[in-house]
Amino acid sequence: MKISVLGAGAWGTALAIQAARAGHEVCLWGRDAQAMTQMQASRRNQAYLPDSELPAALRLTADRREAIAHAAEGLTIIGTPMSGLRDTLAALPSTHRALWLCKGFEAGTGRLGHEIARELQPQMRVGVLSGPSFAQEVAAGRPTALVAASEDAELAQAAVDAFHGDRLRVYTSSDPVGVEVGGAVKNVMAIAVGVCDGLSGAAPDAPGLNARAALITRGLAEMLRLGLALGAKAETFMGLSGLGDLVLTATGDLSRNRRVGLMLAEGLALPQILARLGHVAEGVYSAPTVLARAREAGVEMPITEGMVALLDGRLRVGEAVEHLMGREARAE
Repeated sequence: MKISVLGAGAWGTALAIQAARAGHEVCLWGRDAQAMTQMQASRRNQAYLPDSELPAALRLTADRREAIAHAAEGLTIIGTPMSGLRDTLAALPSTHRALWLCKGFEAGTGRLGHEIARELQPQMRVGVLSGPSFAQEVAAGRPTALVAASEDAELAQAAVDAFHGDRLRVYTSSDPVGVEVGGAVKNVMAIAVGVCDGLSGAAPDAPGLNARAALITRGLAEMLRLGLALGAKAETFMGLSGLGDLVLTATGDLSRNRRVGLMLAEGLALPQILARLGHVAEGVYSAPTVLARAREAGVEMPITEGMVALLDGRLRVGEAVEHLMGREARAE
């Protein structure tokens, strides 16, 4: 199969490596021509995956039109951040089959990926590839499971054909709404759990493992409520893109969103945190939009509300925890 991956960040590069190893004809596009030239020379993505060698057969280019043409009859994987999804979808011919990797709501419009695609490319066969996964582990060949979600069953199966193997299992879903909501909201919850873990042990009455378990559980409940309000299926949130991705992102040391929470607990300012990260932490940008969509749908999301206030500087870290733990008792 001919596969083009548009976006040479960590996740796009990892999947390009996986597909090339499986014997597919893969073209990886990156917008920075100098960086792509360096990748071609070193056969490594030094900025994002310095420890993973790029397969010799993996084609690299900084020409987006070349990469788009390569997958005209194959599969296009959009590996840009959420902020780049609209532009990339608009650049594709409507005859392409496309799956995106980004997780979140679009800033400004509040739209999920499938809503953007419906607006721009109503005839295109589209879907989302998501699940509990760190790019470093996929590139290293560590066992991982993903879910390809689309209302087009043949497209979801194409993702299985492209990436499924001994070390990467790909399952299919007909619920892209649920998969996208899970992928967006879990990033916000991971910041909250990072804050909780960062404060753990700071004082005798500081939050600990009990609080972490409560946050993850109630975070899943928030995710489910918003998902159902937006038309998702409840069972999706018990799967890879719901509970699975939430647990990984909230507890894994490779999680950028969790690291944001840990550094907030240290007392660092958000601009300083983002400068230290050097990569996108989607939860920071998604949190206000998640809250806006929840309010629009009449859904209560107190953890999200607390994280937005914390990121905005309207609450201090300790106040954010008190905000969550001080809520009135109610039936679960």
